[in-house]
Amino acid sequence: MRFQLIDAGTEKVPVPRLCKGLGVSPSGSFAGQSRPASRRQREDLVRLAPVRSAFALSNGTSGSPRMTRDL
Repeated sequence: MRFQLIDAGTEKVPVPRLCKGLGVSPSGSFAGQSRPASRRQREDLVRLAPVRSAFALSNGTSGSPRMTRDL
């Protein structure tokens, strides 16, 4: 997640400053760009897919009680 924030913010703030604020090294940030997704990240994407599609189908109006009931 930290590396995604760094990638998103590089247009406005230099990478070393972002890394210092997030507590990571610049070399770790650059290594994270070429590293494949971890097993946990892949599992999370699979688990979140039905939740995200149900939320999109409800036009963003479903809250946690309705989502729990529907899924």
